[in-house]
Amino acid sequence: MQQQQQDQPERKGEEWINSAHEAAIKVGHLILKRASASRPSGEWKDDDFDVLADGEVVGRIFKANAGPVGSPWMWTLMVGYEDRTPTHGYEPTREAAMAAFAKSWRKE
Repeated sequence: MQQQQQDQPERKGEEWINSAHEAAIKVGHLILKRASASRPSGEWKDDDFDVLADGEVVGRIFKANAGPVGSPWMWTLMVGYEDRTPTHGYEPTREAAMAAFAKSWRKE
């Protein structure tokens, strides 16, 4: 449990809440789930996550191999959600990528 809290700390007062037992983090109706748990076929890095809404994959957050200096975390909405903008971006941390994804998803 101690190691788990270090990997995915609970962030009270924010929309993303720890649910590490299922390797998922929830925000309203969004869930961040490790790709290895969401996509069992193939080998996935620990820094690769699917974003689910109502059980459907609607996006992805991952540590990109190439990105802007200081912003290695990329977030992207899946095809079909172009009505939300922006549809992708780079952030310095996974938490910042989660916040940017949620903001775009809510159309703020």
